Amino acid sequence: MEAEVLFTIAKKIAVGVATPAAFLVLLPEIVSAATFRLQEATVTSINEAFDAGVIDAEQLVQLYLNRIDAYDDQGPALNSLITVNPNALTEAAALDLERQTTGARSPLHGIPVILKDNYNTFDLPTTAGATIFKDFIPEQDAFQVQKLREAGAIILAKANLSEFAFSGGSSESSLGGITRNAYDPLRMPAGSSGGTATAIAANFGVIGFGTDTGGSIRNPASVSNLVGLRPTIGLSSRSGIVPLALSQDVGGPMTRTVTDLAFALDATVGFDPNDPITATSIGKIPDTYTSFLDSNGLQDARIGVVRSLFGLDADPEAAKVNQVINQSIANLKLLGAEIVDDVPIPNLDTILAYPSLSAFEFKFNLNDYLAANPNAPVQSLTEIIESGGFLPSNLNTLITRNSVEPLETNVRYQEIIRDRPTLTQQSLLQALNLLDSDPSNNLDALIYPTNTRPPGLISPPSNLGSNSRLSPFSGFPALTVPAGFTFDNLPVGLEFLGPAFSESTLLRLSYAYEQGTLNRRPSAIVPQLEGETIPEPGQTVGLVAIGLLLLGGRLKQRHAPQLDGSIIASTSD
Repeated sequence: MEAEVLFTIAKKIAVGVATPAAFLVLLPEIVSAATFRLQEATVTSINEAFDAGVIDAEQLVQLYLNRIDAYDDQGPALNSLITVNPNALTEAAALDLERQTTGARSPLHGIPVILKDNYNTFDLPTTAGATIFKDFIPEQDAFQVQKLREAGAIILAKANLSEFAFSGGSSESSLGGITRNAYDPLRMPAGSSGGTATAIAANFGVIGFGTDTGGSIRNPASVSNLVGLRPTIGLSSRSGIVPLALSQDVGGPMTRTVTDLAFALDATVGFDPNDPITATSIGKIPDTYTSFLDSNGLQDARIGVVRSLFGLDADPEAAKVNQVINQSIANLKLLGAEIVDDVPIPNLDTILAYPSLSAFEFKFNLNDYLAANPNAPVQSLTEIIESGGFLPSNLNTLITRNSVEPLETNVRYQEIIRDRPTLTQQSLLQALNLLDSDPSNNLDALIYPTNTRPPGLISPPSNLGSNSRLSPFSGFPALTVPAGFTFDNLPVGLEFLGPAFSESTLLRLSYAYEQGTLNRRPSAIVPQLEGETIPEPGQTVGLVAIGLLLLGGRLKQRHAPQLDGSIIASTSD
C-alpha cells in the first residue's frame, strides 16, 4: 500500500476516536474495518473498503488480474477464461474518478464481473466457445450486460463454457479448451457455465453470470461451492445472449454469497421490449431483493424434501451426497424450519421423461440471433457446420439439430410445448400444496440435492446426476446454495425450488441457511497471493502506531494553553 493511503487511514482512525482509552477499546474493530482481504471479498466488503479509502477500483481490478495470471494461466491452470478485458484498468480508473466527483451509481460501482462468453459485449468478442466466432464483436451489449454497466460494474472477463452451451457435464470448447474445477483440477466444473463457476470460486472476480437451459447455472455452482440462481422465465431478459432453446433459456448470477446474488439481481432484472416474455415480471419485482435477507428467515418456514430426487445409497458416490444433504435438512430444522419429509411430486416420471427442447429449437433460435447480428462471421447454422470452426465432437449434434423440420409443423415439438409446461407447473404446485384451500398446508419451497453425485473426473468422465429439469420445464425459479463437502472434500449443493416469481422467498430461505451454516469456504489450491490483504499485517501495526501519534497530537492540541491562559477548544476535522 502506498504511504499516503496508509497515512489517510491512520488519520481517519485518530479523528474518529476521542481518547486513548476509547482507541484501545475499539482497536480490534478499527483494525478489522481498516483491513481489506481480497479472498472471498463481497460487494459489501469492497464498498466498505472503497468508502474507507483502503482500496479503489483500479487497485481491485489489478489484484484480480494478478490472480488470473497466477492460477488460470499457470499453477493449477484452471483455464476458466477465454478473454480478459484489456481495458479493465482504464475503465476502473474512470469509475474511481466518477465516484470521487459525483458518487457511486449503485452498490456494483467498480465491482468486477465475469460473464459467460455467450453474453453479447460491444467491446469484447462473444464466441459461445467456438473458433468460428473468435473475432466476432457484437454491435451492442446484451440487455443484462447493459444494465450491469449502467450500474457501474466492470466487465473483467468472458468465461469459457461448453461450446454453444451444449453440455451439462463439462465445460469444453474449441476456443477455450477444458475448464477445471477450482477445488480439484482433475475434476469437472460441470457445464455449461463451468468457466464462470470456476472463475468465481477461485476469486477471479466478484460476481459471475451464466445461462441455464437445463441446469447450466445450478450444476456448475453446486460443484464449485457457489450460490447460483435460475430465475423465473421472464424475470430477466435473454436478448443479446446466444440462444440454445428460448422456451427454456435464462441468464442469471453465480456468486459466493446470497447477498451478492441479490445485488446482482437488483441490477439486471426487468422488462426488455426485445424479450417480450419479460412483460410478465412487471409489478412482481421488489425495490431491492436485499430487503428479504433475514438471518431468521427460516423461522416457521415450511419446506418439503423431495426424496425421490435423491441418489441411491447403494451408489457410494450418491451416498456421499446424501450424507451431506441429510445434515443440511437437520440444520434447516435447527434453524427454525418445519420439514415435511418425502413430499411426492405427481407425474414425476412422466415429466422427467420429456426431452429438452434444445434439440428442436437451437437451429431456429440461433439463426434468428445471427440475423440480429449482421456483422457475425456466419449467418446460419449451416454455415457454421461448413466452416468447421467448432469442436469435432459436436459435429454430429450440429448436423442433427440442423436437420430439424420447422417447429410449426413438427408434431412432436408441438405436443411437448403444449403439454409439458402445464403438467410440470401443476404437478409442482400440487407438491407445494399451493392448490390447497387451506394456506396453512402451503410449502415455501421444495428442496433436494442439486446433483446426486459429486463432481466427476475429467477423464474418464462420469455422470453428475443432475436434478435440473423441474425448473426449466416449469419456468419456476430454483436456487442452489452450498450444502457442505463430502468426506473427501468435494462440494455439494442444496437446491430450493418455488413457484413463479418466488425469488424473494428463495433468497430469504437460502440466506438464513447460509448464515446459519457458513458452508462456503475458499479452495486451497488457489491460496491468497502476496498483497491481497491491505494493509499487510506489518502495515497494520504501523497504521495503529500512526493513529496513536495523531491522536496524541490532537489531545495535546486540545489542552495547549493560549497566550491569554485559555484552553484551545476542540475542533472538528
